[in-house]
Amino acid sequence: MDINDIIKPENLVYTKPRLMNDNHMHYCPGCSHGVVHKLIAEVIDELGMEEKSVGVSPVGCSVFAYNYIDIDWIEAAHGRAPAVATAVKRLMPDKLVFTYQGDGDLAAIGTCETIQAANRGENIAIIFINNAIYGMTGGQMAPTTLIGMKTATTPYGRRVDLNGYPFKVSDTMALLEGTCYVTRQSVHTPAAVRKAKAAIKKAFQNSMAGKGTSMVEIVSSCNSGWKMSPVDANKWMSEHMFSQYPLGDIKDI
Repeated sequence: MDINDIIKPENLVYTKPRLMNDNHMHYCPGCSHGVVHKLIAEVIDELGMEEKSVGVSPVGCSVFAYNYIDIDWIEAAHGRAPAVATAVKRLMPDKLVFTYQGDGDLAAIGTCETIQAANRGENIAIIFINNAIYGMTGGQMAPTTLIGMKTATTPYGRRVDLNGYPFKVSDTMALLEGTCYVTRQSVHTPAAVRKAKAAIKKAFQNSMAGKGTSMVEIVSSCNSGWKMSPVDANKWMSEHMFSQYPLGDIKDI
């Protein structure tokens, strides 16, 4: 085999996913969004669902997913992605319907829509990016911000007596009868990336099998919002966030 054969797409072990377009990503260096976008694109392609996939993204950094993954997308009002996804899936049950949301969206203004959709057991998948901060709007405290964590609105650190406790969304979702699969993953290492991809694929397959609502939480870094380098942000995430948001399957039926 000569070099021309080696570089053919079918012979390459690692290539850009076919459903990722050529737009330059706007995400900050070190951001987890780009990695998760890649995994979603790969899974949809591997499942052969590119013509039947509908993604729903609301407000926040996650809204720009439509700019990078070449499938049908709907932009929902802030926090309302699960409600929109519910309508799409009920009208077109043969479609793969999923939401792509951040913690400032899903865990705050969208809590009601998220919990009620899951409680009804809607056959959708929810991809939840948890970086414990409002990344797009200036680094304010989010419902998932850790105790003692400094943000633009908690410059001396989050206080329980003033701000309450971090909201463990996935733990709450696992208690609902309508959820069939709830897992918490990350993409900070190659091994973690492989596990996250398997979780996304399982959630999508559950949706198509009519098993109920699946949620894949991705514990992520936001080095810009955290005021850290990408390397330091990954280290801080491993040392602090995983103890509050431990990785692994929470519910799988």
